[in-house]
Amino acid sequence: MKTSTHSRAVLLVGAFLLAPLVTQAAAPTKAEYATAKTTISADYKAAKAACASLKANAKDICKEEADAAQNNARAELEFKASGKPADGTRAQIVKADGIYEVAKERCDDLSGNAKDVCNKEAKAVHVAAIAAAKSPKASAEDRAEAKEDVNEAKYKAAAEKCDTLTGDAKTACIQAAKTAHGQR
Repeated sequence: MKTSTHSRAVLLVGAFLLAPLVTQAAAPTKAEYATAKTTISADYKAAKAACASLKANAKDICKEEADAAQNNARAELEFKASGKPADGTRAQIVKADGIYEVAKERCDDLSGNAKDVCNKEAKAVHVAAIAAAKSPKASAEDRAEAKEDVNEAKYKAAAEKCDTLTGDAKTACIQAAKTAHGQR
Protein backbone atom coordinates (compact mmCIF):
# COMPACT_ATOMS: atom_id res chain seq x y z
CA MET A 1 0.00 0.00 0.00
CA LYS A 2 1.25 3.44 -0.88
CA THR A 3 1.27 6.17 1.74
CA SER A 4 -0.73 9.16 0.55
CA THR A 5 0.46 12.71 0.90
CA HIS A 6 -2.27 13.25 3.49
CA SER A 7 -1.10 10.20 5.45
CA ARG A 8 2.43 11.56 5.61
CA ALA A 9 1.11 14.97 6.67
CA VAL A 10 -1.02 13.41 9.41
CA LEU A 11 1.94 11.38 10.67
CA LEU A 12 4.17 14.47 10.66
CA VAL A 13 1.59 16.40 12.65
CA GLY A 14 1.32 13.47 15.05
CA ALA A 15 5.08 13.46 15.59
CA PHE A 16 4.94 17.20 16.31
CA LEU A 17 2.21 16.60 18.88
CA LEU A 18 4.27 14.03 20.68
CA ALA A 19 7.08 16.52 21.26
CA PRO A 20 6.91 17.86 24.81
CA LEU A 21 5.96 21.43 25.50
CA VAL A 22 8.81 23.72 26.42
CA THR A 23 8.20 25.74 29.54
CA GLN A 24 9.14 29.36 29.85
CA ALA A 25 11.73 30.19 32.52
CA ALA A 26 9.48 32.73 34.25
CA ALA A 27 5.74 33.14 34.33
CA PRO A 28 4.43 36.24 32.57
CA THR A 29 3.54 39.27 34.66
CA LYS A 30 -0.10 40.31 34.93
CA ALA A 31 0.47 42.98 32.28
CA GLU A 32 2.20 40.51 29.93
CA TYR A 33 -0.59 38.02 30.51
CA ALA A 34 -3.28 40.62 29.70
CA THR A 35 -1.36 41.75 26.61
CA ALA A 36 -1.00 38.16 25.44
CA LYS A 37 -4.75 37.56 25.85
CA THR A 38 -5.50 40.70 23.85
CA THR A 39 -3.07 39.62 21.13
CA ILE A 40 -4.65 36.16 20.97
CA SER A 41 -8.10 37.72 20.53
CA ALA A 42 -6.88 40.13 17.86
CA ASP A 43 -5.09 37.36 15.98
CA TYR A 44 -8.23 35.24 16.10
CA LYS A 45 -10.42 38.05 14.74
CA ALA A 46 -7.93 38.69 11.93
CA ALA A 47 -7.75 35.00 11.06
CA LYS A 48 -11.55 34.72 11.00
CA ALA A 49 -11.78 37.83 8.82
CA ALA A 50 -9.31 36.28 6.36
CA CYS A 51 -11.68 33.33 6.01
CA ALA A 52 -14.53 35.52 4.78
CA SER A 53 -13.25 35.66 1.21
CA LEU A 54 -13.01 31.87 0.91
CA LYS A 55 -15.73 29.56 -0.35
CA ALA A 56 -17.07 26.12 0.49
CA ASN A 57 -14.86 23.74 2.48
CA ALA A 58 -11.81 26.01 2.20
CA LYS A 59 -13.74 28.50 4.34
CA ASP A 60 -14.63 25.78 6.86
CA ILE A 61 -10.99 24.67 7.05
CA CYS A 62 -9.87 28.26 7.55
CA LYS A 63 -12.35 28.73 10.41
CA GLU A 64 -11.26 25.47 12.08
CA GLU A 65 -7.63 26.56 11.79
CA ALA A 66 -8.46 29.92 13.37
CA ASP A 67 -10.36 28.23 16.20
CA ALA A 68 -7.56 25.74 16.77
CA ALA A 69 -4.89 28.46 16.81
CA GLN A 70 -6.86 30.51 19.33
CA ASN A 71 -7.56 27.55 21.61
CA ASN A 72 -3.94 26.42 21.41
CA ALA A 73 -2.60 29.90 22.17
CA ARG A 74 -4.93 30.26 25.16
CA ALA A 75 -3.99 26.85 26.57
CA GLU A 76 -0.27 27.54 26.14
CA LEU A 77 -0.65 30.94 27.81
CA GLU A 78 -2.40 29.32 30.78
CA PHE A 79 0.38 26.77 31.03
CA LYS A 80 3.07 29.47 30.90
CA ALA A 81 1.22 31.44 33.55
CA SER A 82 0.70 28.54 35.94
CA GLY A 83 3.58 26.21 35.10
CA LYS A 84 1.44 23.33 36.36
CA PRO A 85 2.00 19.95 34.70
CA ALA A 86 -1.78 19.51 34.44
CA ASP A 87 -1.98 22.71 32.36
CA GLY A 88 0.86 21.39 30.19
CA THR A 89 -1.09 18.19 29.59
CA ARG A 90 -4.21 20.23 28.86
CA ALA A 91 -2.27 22.35 26.34
CA GLN A 92 -1.10 19.22 24.53
CA ILE A 93 -4.65 17.85 24.46
CA VAL A 94 -6.03 21.15 23.16
CA LYS A 95 -3.38 21.13 20.42
CA ALA A 96 -4.25 17.53 19.50
CA ASP A 97 -7.97 18.34 19.43
CA GLY A 98 -7.41 21.35 17.18
CA ILE A 99 -5.26 19.44 14.73
CA TYR A 100 -7.82 16.65 14.67
CA GLU A 101 -10.70 19.03 13.94
CA VAL A 102 -8.74 20.65 11.08
CA ALA A 103 -7.79 17.23 9.70
CA LYS A 104 -11.43 16.09 9.75
CA GLU A 105 -12.42 19.25 7.91
CA ARG A 106 -9.72 18.62 5.30
CA CYS A 107 -11.08 15.10 4.84
CA ASP A 108 -14.41 16.61 3.79
CA ASP A 109 -12.80 17.51 0.45
CA LEU A 110 -12.48 13.80 -0.29
CA SER A 111 -15.14 11.21 -1.01
CA GLY A 112 -15.69 7.49 -0.72
CA ASN A 113 -12.95 5.28 0.64
CA ALA A 114 -10.36 8.07 0.48
CA LYS A 115 -12.48 10.14 2.88
CA ASP A 116 -12.99 7.17 5.21
CA VAL A 117 -9.25 6.44 5.25
CA CYS A 118 -8.46 10.11 5.84
CA ASN A 119 -10.84 10.32 8.80
CA LYS A 120 -9.55 7.10 10.36
CA GLU A 121 -5.91 8.16 9.97
CA ALA A 122 -6.72 11.50 11.58
CA LYS A 123 -8.47 9.68 14.44
CA ALA A 124 -5.48 7.35 14.91
CA VAL A 125 -3.08 10.30 15.17
CA HIS A 126 -5.46 12.04 17.58
CA VAL A 127 -5.78 8.99 19.83
CA ALA A 128 -1.98 8.60 19.87
CA ALA A 129 -1.45 12.27 20.70
CA ILE A 130 -3.96 12.19 23.56
CA ALA A 131 -2.35 9.03 24.93
CA ALA A 132 1.10 10.62 24.73
CA ALA A 133 -0.12 13.75 26.50
CA LYS A 134 -1.60 11.73 29.35
CA SER A 135 1.10 9.06 29.63
CA PRO A 136 3.52 10.78 32.06
CA LYS A 137 0.91 10.80 34.81
CA ALA A 138 -0.93 7.63 33.82
CA SER A 139 -0.73 4.35 35.67
CA ALA A 140 0.71 1.28 33.95
CA GLU A 141 -2.82 0.00 33.43
CA ASP A 142 -3.93 3.29 31.86
CA ARG A 143 -0.89 3.31 29.56
CA ALA A 144 -1.64 -0.27 28.48
CA GLU A 145 -5.25 0.67 27.76
CA ALA A 146 -4.13 3.74 25.82
CA LYS A 147 -1.75 1.60 23.78
CA GLU A 148 -4.63 -0.73 22.93
CA ASP A 149 -6.76 2.24 21.88
CA VAL A 150 -3.95 3.56 19.66
CA ASN A 151 -3.41 0.15 18.07
CA GLU A 152 -7.12 -0.24 17.45
CA ALA A 153 -7.36 3.20 15.82
CA LYS A 154 -4.31 2.46 13.65
CA TYR A 155 -5.78 -0.90 12.70
CA LYS A 156 -9.07 0.71 11.64
CA ALA A 157 -7.18 3.16 9.42
CA ALA A 158 -5.10 0.37 7.87
CA ALA A 159 -8.13 -1.89 7.39
CA GLU A 160 -10.04 0.94 5.71
CA LYS A 161 -7.34 1.06 3.05
CA CYS A 162 -8.08 -2.60 2.31
CA ASP A 163 -11.66 -1.80 1.31
CA THR A 164 -10.54 -0.90 -2.21
CA LEU A 165 -9.28 -4.46 -2.69
CA THR A 166 -11.23 -7.67 -3.32
CA GLY A 167 -10.84 -11.40 -2.75
CA ASP A 168 -7.54 -12.81 -1.54
CA ALA A 169 -5.80 -9.44 -1.81
CA LYS A 170 -8.31 -7.91 0.60
CA THR A 171 -8.03 -10.86 2.99
CA ALA A 172 -4.24 -10.63 2.94
CA CYS A 173 -4.38 -6.86 3.44
CA ILE A 174 -6.71 -7.16 6.45
CA GLN A 175 -4.56 -9.93 7.96
CA ALA A 176 -1.43 -7.80 7.52
CA ALA A 177 -3.19 -4.87 9.21
CA LYS A 178 -4.24 -7.11 12.11
CA THR A 179 -0.73 -8.46 12.53
CA ALA A 180 0.89 -5.02 12.31
CA HIS A 181 -1.42 -3.54 14.93
CA GLY A 182 -1.82 -6.44 17.35
CA GLN A 183 -5.43 -7.25 16.54
CA ARG A 184 -6.93 -10.74 16.67
